[in-house]
Order: sequence, then structure tokens, then C-alpha cells
Amino acid sequence: MSAAPSTSPDPAQRFGSRLPVLVWLAFGFVGGILVLAMIGPVFAQSPTDQDLFSIAVPPSGGHWLGTDELGRDVLARLVTGARTAVMGPVIVAAFGLVVSAGVGIFSGYSGGLADGIIMRIVDFVVALPGLLLAIVLVSVLGSGYWLAIAVLSFLNVQGDIRIVRGAALKERRLTYVEAARAVGVPPARIMFRHILPNLLALLAATFAVDFGGALVALAGLAFLGLGAEIGSPEWGSMLSEGQALLLGNPAAALAPALAIILLAISVNLIGDWVYDRYTGR
Repeated sequence: MSAAPSTSPDPAQRFGSRLPVLVWLAFGFVGGILVLAMIGPVFAQSPTDQDLFSIAVPPSGGHWLGTDELGRDVLARLVTGARTAVMGPVIVAAFGLVVSAGVGIFSGYSGGLADGIIMRIVDFVVALPGLLLAIVLVSVLGSGYWLAIAVLSFLNVQGDIRIVRGAALKERRLTYVEAARAVGVPPARIMFRHILPNLLALLAATFAVDFGGALVALAGLAFLGLGAEIGSPEWGSMLSEGQALLLGNPAAALAPALAIILLAISVNLIGDWVYDRYTGR
């Protein structure tokens, strides 16, 4: 008698069955924004073309999200601005990921004088009013978007270093690290071939938090007229410009606001899910 065929689901099915609906929606929204950031501007209308006969009009067949105070298509500007909205936060979060992984693990594993010096520097930078300092530097130096990214990258990474250092301190006391030391494994190999893989879920979660924070911070700077170039299709600038159109075309302000909120929430939902799944919570 032949054995009954196996009915156990494959890994992809198990992955899908365990994925909450909200996380599915978050993946879908983030994926859609990434597609818009990469190829959206190729298919969208020009974000700078003006229709002087359709100024601040509500959504219609010709303009799905209406137009702004200069007759520019809101949807075209929203799609074109997706690239800037994603690129800056990714750079800030990636910088935090790399630096916190290197410095945090080294500090937590090494201990002693090196750990003390690193943490005192981190404590000093953490004590600085980050967003206020970014506003002052960007407004004084006037170098725009890339300076804003650089300032936020430097000020944001300190908190990540503290988190990763704490996790590395915990890992340093575990049996597998002691066993590696006992057989003479070099410290660098222990840190980045043994400890680092066990912190990947934590690093993914901090990346998500950093992305959301940088997205909101860069949008806030653009809302204040800092960081983004005047007239550029940046979501924060669109939100600021759309305030005056709340009665004529509310979509001019609500569309970029919802895009910022939903993107930040979606990335954080994905980061939380990754952390919970791969830490067994």
C-alpha cells in the first residue's frame, strides 16, 4: 500500500499563513511606493507643468488628485516626490544600520576603556536637541536636502549604537561566545561572524524605526521651507503649500500627509513583524 502524499504546506505557504493582514497591507504599500519611486516619474505627467485654467481645482478625470495653487497636477508631484521621500530616509537608516552594527558590537564586546570612551561620546550627542540642531544648521548653511540627510544621519545613529551595544553585551555572556574564545577564535571573527547574525532582527527593527523617523524629520524640514529646493515635488513642501487649498482642493494637502503617515507606519509594522518573528516573540 503506497504512502499517502504529504499534505504539509511548503515554506512559502507557511510564511503566508503566518503573516498578519496588516503586515501584508504594509508590504503592499511599501512595495507600491518603491515602484513609484523607481519608475513612477517615467509615466507620470510633468510635476512642473502648469495649467493656468485649472488652478486649485478638486479631483477630476483630468487631474485625479486635483491641482495646486499654480495649476500643477498633485498626483504627478506626489508620484515624482516618492523618489526623494524614500531615498533620504533609506540613506539615514542605512548609515545608522552600518555604523551601529560596527561600533555598537565592538563597544559591547570589547568593554573596558574603549567602551567607556564610545559611550561618553554617544551620551553627549544624544543629549543634543537633534531636530532643532538640524533646523539651525540647514537654515544657516543653506545647503539643502543633502545637508539635512547628513545632519540627521549623524544625530540619529547615536541611539542605535546604544541599542546594539546593549544587545552585544548580552550576547557576550552567552555560552557560544565563551566557547569561541576558548578555542582561540579572533575577536573580530566572534563579533562579526557569530554575534552579528544573532542581532540581524534587532538591526532590521532599528532600520525601520530610523526610516520612519527620518521620513517625518525630512518632511518636517521641507514643511518649514528647509532642506528641499523651492518648487520641488517634495511631500513635506506639498503639505505646506496645500494648507491654503483645504477649502478648494483638500487633496493637495491630504494626499502627501497620508503618504507620509502610511509609509512610516507600514515600514514600522514590517520592522516589528521581522523582529517578533525572528526572535521567537
